[in-house]
Amino acid sequence: MSRLLHRDTVPPVPAAELTARSADGSRIHVELHGPEDAPAVVLAHGWTCNTRFWDAQIRDLAADHRVIAYDQRGHGLTPEPGPGGYSTNALADDLEAVLAATLVPGRRAVLAGHSMGGMTVMAAAARPGLREHAAAVLLCSTGSTRLAAEARVLPLRAGALRTRITTAVLGAKAPLGPVNPVSRKILKYATMGAGSAPERVDACARIVHACPRRARVEWGHVLAELDLAAGVRELRVPTAVIAGTDDRLTPPVHARAIAAALPVGLGLTELAGMGHMTPVEAPEAVTAKIRELVTRYVATGTAAERKAASAEKEDVA
Repeated sequence: MSRLLHRDTVPPVPAAELTARSADGSRIHVELHGPEDAPAVVLAHGWTCNTRFWDAQIRDLAADHRVIAYDQRGHGLTPEPGPGGYSTNALADDLEAVLAATLVPGRRAVLAGHSMGGMTVMAAAARPGLREHAAAVLLCSTGSTRLAAEARVLPLRAGALRTRITTAVLGAKAPLGPVNPVSRKILKYATMGAGSAPERVDACARIVHACPRRARVEWGHVLAELDLAAGVRELRVPTAVIAGTDDRLTPPVHARAIAAALPVGLGLTELAGMGHMTPVEAPEAVTAKIRELVTRYVATGTAAERKAASAEKEDVA
């Protein structure tokens, strides 16, 4: 059985929880896992998901990392915002608020974003908070622009008709209803590879169906009009990209374009046969890439930070 659901059917218990306050006053639910002084990782989930989407990564990394995971506004335990509260600027504000609430000034972390979480990082690329705290970035199964035009969920030829219908689907107001065999089959087709294990499909279905309808619809409208190409060019930290070769929501054309445009690109990893939900479909590969980035860009810096803090305390004494 998958590592996601073998001994780990119960969600990881956070070491602590807190609420970050975004620029517009929105409350952002944040979970903290693992040792407080360990190398830090920040996880941003995607559209219609929540922190449970990262359970496999949290369980693995929390043994020797400080893992910070938060619910995007309107998802999970983060309340829906007021009027005008859905935008890429709001996503960037929220990420900055989480970084400020969980990392002391100068402390750096690896930021990993899946789908809309990756878009969040791109939206915040030029923000002072990101530039202060981001040592490296992992973008998983995401895109920066033309999402509706490039999506291949609908079995239609690329063109204006498919784009219009895809845009309508992204903003569809119909409730998802309870998880059942039909809904699982639809979700698997749209978001996961054909070989995905039933347990992993079921886990994703339960997460997606738990998303409040208003958040799903409002963020769907934002995604349909997304243009973060400038944000990619502003992401001036070492950045790796992961994509599934069978991703219908954000096909590899997006990952390739992002990887080519990054100022400090670390290359693209294409996972054969995987769909859009790479952290769930291929948890070992995603976790290994995060660990690689931590080892290369954070671990040494963390040791230096501890040494400097210790020296500062001695000077004060």
